[in-house]
Amino acid sequence: MNAIVVYGATGHTGRFVVEELLRQNLPTAVSGRNAAALAEQWGDLDVRPAAVDDPHALDLALKNAAAVINAAGPFATTADAIIDAAARAGIPYVDVAAELEANVATFARESALPVIPAMAFYGGLGDLLTTAALGERTTADEVHVAYGLSSWHPTPGTRAAGQVSHDRRNGSRVRFSGGRLQYHQDQSVQEDWVFPDPLGRRRVIAEFTMADVITIPSHIAVPEVRTYMTLEAAGDLANSETPAPAAVDELGRSDQTFVVDVRVRTGGEERRATATGQDIYAISAPLAVGAVRRILAGETRTSGVASAGAMFDAVEFLKDLPLTLDLP
Repeated sequence: MNAIVVYGATGHTGRFVVEELLRQNLPTAVSGRNAAALAEQWGDLDVRPAAVDDPHALDLALKNAAAVINAAGPFATTADAIIDAAARAGIPYVDVAAELEANVATFARESALPVIPAMAFYGGLGDLLTTAALGERTTADEVHVAYGLSSWHPTPGTRAAGQVSHDRRNGSRVRFSGGRLQYHQDQSVQEDWVFPDPLGRRRVIAEFTMADVITIPSHIAVPEVRTYMTLEAAGDLANSETPAPAAVDELGRSDQTFVVDVRVRTGGEERRATATGQDIYAISAPLAVGAVRRILAGETRTSGVASAGAMFDAVEFLKDLPLTLDLP
């Protein structure tokens, strides 16, 4: 197999992605803007530096590659250029974008090759859980995705991407209702969400809108998709003094734990799917790498631009992740 190229390999999530590829014994090359940083961190690998605004350099970086995983935000800046380069190279593209507007733009593209945006904790995991909860159904009345994070120590990349999204929507908030994205100025609302034990009842911010409102409706006919965030984690993110995540184990994960609790309502019936794990950035790596591995093995359900739930067998994919699951 030719090398899988990780663009943004020196970033926090990018490092997890490279390590996951190596753990799975997959041929790996690294790319990004900073040649010196790439060489310092990954000098024993195939290093292919390329600025995102240099199409020729990107073409060289993706030459003879099997696929590319884009872990470099803000994705408003990187996604289009790297998708175009992947198309020229004739290879699949996967990214870990959480930016709503960047994901909307990617889903609006046409591609003969597999292109999977938001193949990460936000966007990908909730979509897989929703798809698993629905079984063979492709419609729902409502989908609710609640994030029970013990804390949220954002990376510099998360902060930069969040600022880009904030600026693109001129400070407006966003929801998915009536079958479409709606931008609004309503104040945030708090409510209680009862997570599975041991987390239990927690205060959450309702309509703390994440990439799931883009990925889920891309293949499920549903008029309402809402996402929620525990109050403590939202407070960490809002506080500019909250430090970046610190590693506590040999895998480089932080001590952050999470529960993703999905409730799907259809015709008076509610189905629930839940995943519990450690470190939202670390879990994005097996999601992205698992997607590429399945694409290259031909284990896909569709082609072109698609979300995780549309492209893969959701239950099989989830069971292959380092998660504790409760599925229907």
